[in-house]
Amino acid sequence: TMPKEPAVLRQNILDTTAAILACGIDPKKCFLFRQSLVPEHAELAWILGCLTNVPRLLRLPQWKMKRASQNSEGTVGLLTYPVLQAADILLYKSTRVPVGEDQVLHLELAQDIARHFNKKYGEFFPVPKAILSEL
Repeated sequence: TMPKEPAVLRQNILDTTAAILACGIDPKKCFLFRQSLVPEHAELAWILGCLTNVPRLLRLPQWKMKRASQNSEGTVGLLTYPVLQAADILLYKSTRVPVGEDQVLHLELAQDIARHFNKKYGEFFPVPKAILSEL
């Protein structure tokens, strides 16, 4: 949600990919791809954003904390980031999502968005459940 120098962003992508592989993720057993190259993420985020009300997003604690750190000026990208996260989850019809405690409310938003979409358009998205780590 913050502007980055293109060269730094490219290097961050390479560093993150290296870290994922170093952790033991086997690309022969899973799909590893650059999400930014999949336009459906942003397209679904737009659709889901049209179904999400602003007061709900304004109540999220992460919005309040980040906005406070930006001198009470939050960007639209920061406000709608949880909708993009929901699109990331729902696009692949995920049923279980590993999250930390700090992301539970964002997953609950994804669950609510899935329910709302399904009620309006018919059963399409599974409602994802959280996998919480004890760490």
